[in-house]
Amino acid sequence: MTLRFSANLGFLWPDRPLIQRIEAAARAGFKAVEMHWPYDVDAAKVWECCSANGCELLGVNTPLGNAEKGDFGLGAQAGREAEFRDTFVRSADYAREAGASSIHVMAGVVSPDVRERAKAVFIENLAFAVEAAADLTLLLEPINQRDKPGYFYSDISTAADIIAEVGASNVRIMFDVYHVAVSEGDVLTRVQRHLPQIGHVQIAAVPSRCEPDEGEIAYGAIFTALERLGYSGWIGCEYKPRAGTDEGLGWLDALGVSL
Repeated sequence: MTLRFSANLGFLWPDRPLIQRIEAAARAGFKAVEMHWPYDVDAAKVWECCSANGCELLGVNTPLGNAEKGDFGLGAQAGREAEFRDTFVRSADYAREAGASSIHVMAGVVSPDVRERAKAVFIENLAFAVEAAADLTLLLEPINQRDKPGYFYSDISTAADIIAEVGASNVRIMFDVYHVAVSEGDVLTRVQRHLPQIGHVQIAAVPSRCEPDEGEIAYGAIFTALERLGYSGWIGCEYKPRAGTDEGLGWLDALGVSL
């Protein structure tokens, strides 16, 4: 088995427009890309560029909501169910037209006193999303509290519990090694425990979130474990380059992997 790496264009080649980022990823050798919020670029143009450059589009994120107020997603926001559902449908339509196969359903920032209600809202919204996008994979990603204080969840077990409650085969875990390491640690154990529910993996150095050839995570061991466990999905390179993106791709050789 050969591990497959995708370029997360939310962070890589940040000095150029999205279409040029796709082209840069293809030139670097990536066969797949993933995006954060590409909605200001016509979906048909994204599809055309990915197709012309031999890049599979893996996924996009649902909208942030009101970024100025710090929403960072709407999935678990009580009282805003209609807004979530409207934006989710538009995200799903965009994903289909652009050729994406998955959507990261962002839960959002919630205050501690409404967490139980927020969980119920999230589950209700996911039940809607499952029906509205039965042809797509819905990814749930816990985000660490250091980077995004107040985000609805930051541990993998909560994501796993929600997936179990929703009970749909197209809802899976986005296992971001960076967030898991910052929030909980014990990454290898958690990978093995939750592998049946993992739909996508992402990587970055800890604590810097730069290329994965520095910091406290032994990514060589992570990659070996994923191969041993039979992980067949993509690994998203969602890191913030130390300098130029192309110049930083030496981490692949340093860790003994290739595109």
